[in-house]
Amino acid sequence: MTTLALRDLKAGYDRDLPIVKGVSFEVEEGECLCILGPNGAGKSTMIKAVAGLVPTFGGTVHLNGADITGLASHQLVRKGMGFVPQTENIFTSLTILENLQIAAQLLPAAERANRIAAMFDMFPDLGSRPRTEAGALSGGQRQMLAAARALLTEPKVLILDEPSAGLSPKLVGQVFDTLRRISAAGVTLVLVEQNVRAALALTERALVLVDGRLAHDGPADDLHDGKLLGELFLGHRSAEASA
Repeated sequence: MTTLALRDLKAGYDRDLPIVKGVSFEVEEGECLCILGPNGAGKSTMIKAVAGLVPTFGGTVHLNGADITGLASHQLVRKGMGFVPQTENIFTSLTILENLQIAAQLLPAAERANRIAAMFDMFPDLGSRPRTEAGALSGGQRQMLAAARALLTEPKVLILDEPSAGLSPKLVGQVFDTLRRISAAGVTLVLVEQNVRAALALTERALVLVDGRLAHDGPADDLHDGKLLGELFLGHRSAEASA
């Protein structure tokens, strides 16, 4: 079953100068997909457009068969989309528990305590210190909290923008271990990531975006040796040429 589908999506900040220039792909239920590409390729702009944070100028986005193109981010949460931005993804002045309680306001009152408990089971590092102020957490723990906030509402797809950005190698390992647990629980994952090695080790399928266009769509294993990836980053091969 297709969970997320983009059809000829065009997006950016200026209609006359789109950053995303007609991208199409599908993500199947339970799939784990990474989106790679050189700096400035439009990766983050594309997923922010999907998440309702950047204007779209053409094409469509469907979630579980429903057209969600152009919906605001708060509407998309109710439709089943979770999004974890690269920065400012938690409230640092609040405790871990308070961060989750705010996110839980979208749920029926009777479900909130159980969903928070489920997140503490999934993220025991957070569950062991619920009264800790989020600003005191390590970078890896902050990303865990951001993911837990997004997962509270049981999204159909969880999209993450550069989850390892700015982290030490040790914390990168912790974040990707967390993502493996989330994927193993059956959540559909889509992540933009500059840490190519870590992303390819996690995911089954990889897209490469170059200059706002899809340059490759195929198994992550195809990119492990680096040769094809180098050609895509530097040679601007088309998806058809790389198929």
